[in-house]
Amino acid sequence: MAPVNKNTLVAACILTVATSAQSLLTTGSKNARGKYDYNVATVPLLAELLKLLASSVMLYNEYSRNPKALKMTTDWRSVMLFPIPSIIYLGHHSITFPLLAYVDPSTYQILGNLKIVTTGLAAKLILGRRLSQLKWLALVLLTLGATVSQIAAGKGDGLFAAPPMGYMLGVLNALLSAVAGVYTEFLMKKNDDSLHWQNIQLYSFGVFFNVMRLTIEDISDGFHNGFWPVVMFDGYSFITYLVVANLAFSGLMVSFIMKYADTIAKVFATSMAMMLTPFAAYFLFDLKPSIALILGIVIACMAVHLYYANPKDLVEVREIPSSLRSVDSGSAQSLRTIESNSSVGLAQRNKGNDSSDSLLATSTNAIAEG
Repeated sequence: MAPVNKNTLVAACILTVATSAQSLLTTGSKNARGKYDYNVATVPLLAELLKLLASSVMLYNEYSRNPKALKMTTDWRSVMLFPIPSIIYLGHHSITFPLLAYVDPSTYQILGNLKIVTTGLAAKLILGRRLSQLKWLALVLLTLGATVSQIAAGKGDGLFAAPPMGYMLGVLNALLSAVAGVYTEFLMKKNDDSLHWQNIQLYSFGVFFNVMRLTIEDISDGFHNGFWPVVMFDGYSFITYLVVANLAFSGLMVSFIMKYADTIAKVFATSMAMMLTPFAAYFLFDLKPSIALILGIVIACMAVHLYYANPKDLVEVREIPSSLRSVDSGSAQSLRTIESNSSVGLAQRNKGNDSSDSLLATSTNAIAEG
């Protein structure tokens, strides 16, 4: 395997667990009718606020330890780049409901796997990152594994029977997700600013856009359910607060991976979480994993190995037996002897030619003098 930063590997594993837990907690926060008693749009806002608070505390601690080593770019031209990911994600989330109007949930999940390949394309186009054929193969395998693990969920003839508009929105959704992730990676790596300072900029704009979204929704709905700051926590339970906390924690892990690894590492972590979740659901909700799911996980594990493996480790290099090495040594010695003899013979022939030339020149001069 190619050398991988230990902290980054730990962060990716933690993100896998946290992403899997997010799905389980969200399912557990539903009521007996399978509905949510709370306003789901308030969860991202509270998560952004929690991430902003945590990043502010960690930035203060970093400043307290070594103020001179703290690097913060405050130029407005740099700061104004940070709203862009929030705007892209806002467009990404706004497509979700129109997309679900055209496709069924199973097709929606399978189309979501396109973000794996589109992330590789976005990394190539935006960051100029060149991926080897082996890495592209790994990304395709991961997409295949994720699709196989979910395809058993599609029942009936409705799977992949959506109108063309549904598939167009699915591709657009995957592209926006990939571009937002890769652009965030670009922001994190464009300089050596403190990670916590960069997070503060990201999450500040995230809070702003979520507030705008909730306010616009209330206005368009005529404040039917009340003004969102007043009714924000209505219907919240202990599990709902865990959903918010876990979402915030996952976001911090994603930022760390973006800063010190790359977007594709995040894609691998979240994709593995998507396939591991059903195993936890088996114990929590008595949902049995399918053979297709197990097969998909095996394919995904192969993809992870191919992507991060050293190409030299994939080729078996066998040692030459001692008997063959002795034959090779003897052959090489014989070849050197032949080359040496050939060189001596060539030198003797050249010497003979030189003597003949000298004799011919002497005879010619004698004739000329005579």
